[in-house]
Amino acid sequence: MLAVVAAVVFGLALLFDLADIRSDPFDHATLVTLGLLFLALHLAGFGGPGGSTASGRGRAWSRRRR
Repeated sequence: MLAVVAAVVFGLALLFDLADIRSDPFDHATLVTLGLLFLALHLAGFGGPGGSTASGRGRAWSRRRR
């Protein structure tokens, strides 16, 4: 979920940059930083389905496989 939010924020940053829109609270650098924050949270395992991390699902899958 947070990866989708990060993608939307990065898309807004790109549109603002291409359209040369300047806004005080949401300038290009702020949106990029916000997108990186959401991406980092997603990679850390927050915001996933059921609150589980990707590594937790990987261990369960490998145990079943053996």
